Formats: sequence, C-alpha cells, structure tokens
Amino acid sequence: MQSTTNILIAFLLNLFFSIFELVGGLFTNSIAIITDSIHDLTDALSILLSYIFERKSKQKPNNRYTYGYIRYSVLGALITTIILLSGSLIVIYSAIKRFINPVEIKYNGMIIMAIIGIVVNGAATLTTSRGHSLNEKTVSLHMLEDVLGWVVVLIGAILIKFTHIYYIDAILTIIVAAFIFIHALKNFISILNLFLEKIPSNIDIPKIKKELLENKDIKDIHHIHIWSLDGENFYATMHVVTKKDEVKKYIKDYLKKYKISHTTIEIEKNDYECEDKECIINVMSHHHHH
Repeated sequence: MQSTTNILIAFLLNLFFSIFELVGGLFTNSIAIITDSIHDLTDALSILLSYIFERKSKQKPNNRYTYGYIRYSVLGALITTIILLSGSLIVIYSAIKRFINPVEIKYNGMIIMAIIGIVVNGAATLTTSRGHSLNEKTVSLHMLEDVLGWVVVLIGAILIKFTHIYYIDAILTIIVAAFIFIHALKNFISILNLFLEKIPSNIDIPKIKKELLENKDIKDIHHIHIWSLDGENFYATMHVVTKKDEVKKYIKDYLKKYKISHTTIEIEKNDYECEDKECIINVMSHHHHH
C-alpha cells in the first residue's frame, strides 16, 4: 500500500502548492510562475489519476480480469506521460512567446518563491522516488521536473536581478521543458511497447530456444510467446515436443533467470499433430531424422 500513500501525499502537496503559486505568480508578475502553477495543477490531476489506477492495479485477479489489474498501473503511467509530453510542449510555446515580448518581473519575489518551491517539491520527490512501479516512476519524474523547474526559476531570478535582462526566464524555461519532453518520450515508448505486447528488451527468443534445445530430451520448441504486463511481471507460453514430462520443470527453472515467473507449457508427444502449419512441417522433418 506504500506506493499509493506516497502518491496521495504527492497529490495533496501539489494541489496546495499550485494554489500558492498562482497567488505568488500574480503578485510577482512573473508569467513563468503563473505558467508553472497551471502546469502544477495538471500535474496534481495526473497524479490523482495515477493514484486511482495504482490502487486499482493492486486488486487481486478475478474471473473477468484473470491477470489481475496490473495493466491499470501502466494505463495511469500512459496518461500521465501524455500529459507530461503535451505540457512540456505548451510550456515551450509560451516561453517562445515570452521571448518575443519580455515583461518586467519582480525578481525578489521570484527568488523567495523559488526557494519555497525547491523545498516543498524536493520533499515530495524524496517521498515518491523510492517507488518501483512504472507509475511511481512517472510521478517521480513529475516531481523531479518541478524541482528542476524551481532551480531554474531561482537561477533565472538571480540573473535577472543582476542583469535586468527579462527574457533569461524564457530561455531557461525552454531548456527545462525540452529535457522533460525527452525523458517523457522514452517513458512513452516503453509503455507503448508493453501495450503492443512487444517482447521485453532483455529477452532474445532465438537464444532461449537454442539453449533449451541443448537438453537432449527436448525435440523441438515452437509457439514461444513472451510478454509483460507491467515491465516487472513476465509471462511465457510455448509448445514443447518431448517424450518426458520432467522437461516442464526444467524449462520453468531455466526461464526463472529471465524473471519469467508464469510459464504455460504445452507438451506434445512426437507423433502429435499440432494444428499449426509450421508445426506440422517441424514434426514431419523430425520423422525424417529419426
């Protein structure tokens, strides 16, 4: 339950904080801070979403969701990542507009706000960064991004204080937003791969097949499918041609080293005709060999 509590704390902190920011932004006339408060509000919403989905994902499997609800956690991560991606693009857009028409800024107020921002968001990042699920990682990325945002606001405010060049603000904003965008994009791709049932990146089917076939009792292996529900739990199914049922345990143990905990193995005796065309060819060729 720890992960969900962390997410809830992060949500409440973010919510209160974005209200505080909006007031501060209007007071200092810094549109960077106002933009940030709106951005924080969307963060808070996406964190709430993660919270709901993360809780849902902890439910046990049942007759309708036979794998349990693990994918809900991934869905939460997907939605938060999309919000992050679009959020950073909006920030870049408004920063470019600011670059064209700089506005005068109350930098002292900005410096104070930035220090508070670093402390508050820093605390929140520490709370969520211990998480392991994709969802918590996404939320943690949100928090880290907020801290970075404030560090940048602080540096920017100090520079503006000494140089009175107001568009420094915009340049720094663009740099941070681009950094976030790239990170979120990597996240987005890995989530997409899960939904598309792409094979996990650390697993090489030809290699697995070759190593398993070194066992003399295993005549052939086909229909190998390996997938993951959430990037942490791996599943595998396969058809194995063998005369000995013990190979089942052998294969399951072998796959453990790839963190594949759920394996479904269909044993076929040599003369069994598998319905699939590619199998029949395999089995026929075996008859020729023996």
